[in-house]
Amino acid sequence: MFNIESLSRDNDELVQQKIDNKTKPLGALGQLEALAVQMARVIGRDKLEVTRPMMLVFAGDHGIASSGVSIAPSEVTAQMVRNFVSGGAAINVFCRQVGLGFEVIDCGILEPIDGIEGVINQRLGSGTGPIHKRAAMTLGAVHQGFTMATELVERHHKAGTNLIALGEMGIGNTSSAAAIMAAVMEVKPAVCVGRGTGVDAATLKRKQMLVEQALLTHLSELDSPENILACLGGFEIVQMTGAILAAAERKMLVVIDGFIASAAALLATEMNANVRDYLIFAHESDEKGHKLMLSHMNAIPLLNLGLRLGEGTGAALALPLIQAAANFYNEMASFEEAKVESVV
Repeated sequence: MFNIESLSRDNDELVQQKIDNKTKPLGALGQLEALAVQMARVIGRDKLEVTRPMMLVFAGDHGIASSGVSIAPSEVTAQMVRNFVSGGAAINVFCRQVGLGFEVIDCGILEPIDGIEGVINQRLGSGTGPIHKRAAMTLGAVHQGFTMATELVERHHKAGTNLIALGEMGIGNTSSAAAIMAAVMEVKPAVCVGRGTGVDAATLKRKQMLVEQALLTHLSELDSPENILACLGGFEIVQMTGAILAAAERKMLVVIDGFIASAAALLATEMNANVRDYLIFAHESDEKGHKLMLSHMNAIPLLNLGLRLGEGTGAALALPLIQAAANFYNEMASFEEAKVESVV
C-alpha cells in the first residue's frame, strides 16, 4: 500500500566531514549532529531547510473509556477539540510560540462537531468498540483511515510542507496504546499500562486488567499491524499510523510526540522498516512503557521533560531543536572560513 524507500547512507561521510569542520570540537553539538545527519539523508546535504512545518492533532474516542480507565469522561475529547479550535490549549500556545502550523482532525469522537470551522472531518465512526469485549473497528475502517490520512498528508506535501508533527486527543487512548505495545512487542501489559491522565491505584489496576482482557479476547487475531489496529486501536491511532507511512513515502520528516504517537510509529515501522529513517522522536514522556517502546525502536528522544499531556506538545517543543540542527549545519563557519585553528 505504501512504497517507502530506504534512505541512502552514501553521503553520510561527506555530511559528517562538513559537521566536523565547523568551528567546534568534534561531537561538541552532541545529539544535534546526529539529527543533522538524519535530516541530510531526507532533505539532501546541500542545505537543510524545514519548510511550512505542520502540527496535525488527531482526535477520537474509545469504547474502553466507559469502563473507567481515566479520570475524565469521553465528553472531554470533544470539549478539548473545541478548545483547540479556539486556540486555548497548551498545543496552541506552543505552536504559536515556535511558528508551527496547526490542524485538528476529528477521526471519530462520540458526537460530530458540526458548524465549527477549523475541524477537519475524517470520521471513521462515533468512538471505537470496547477493545476488552470486541474489536475496536473493522479492517475496512483501518484501510479507510489510511486513505484519509494519505490524502491529508498529500495536501500538505503539495503545499510545500516537508515536516509534520503528530499529536492526538482521545480519552482512553493510553489503554489502546498500551495494548498495541504489548501485542507488537510481546511484553506483559504490566510494563505497558501507566497512569495516563493521572488515575489512582485502583483505576490503574482496573485499566491493566482490561488491557489484559483485550489481549486475550483477540489473541488469535493479533498477527499483523493492520489486525492489531482493528482489534485494539483507536480511530486517531489508525490515522496517525497512516500519516506516518504517507509522509515517509513522500520523503517528509515526521516528529513523533509521546506514548500514543509512538504506538502509531511502532505499528508503522512494523508495516515497513524503512519508515524509521524519517522519524524524529521528540521526547520521552512520563507515561509508563514509553521508555521501553522508544528503546525497541532504537530511538533517542530529543527531550525529557516529564511530559504526559499528549496533544503533540512535546513535538512542538522539539521544533526549535530541529531548526537548530539545520541552522548550525547551514550557517556555522568552518575552521578555514573563520580562520580559526582546528581543535581536532
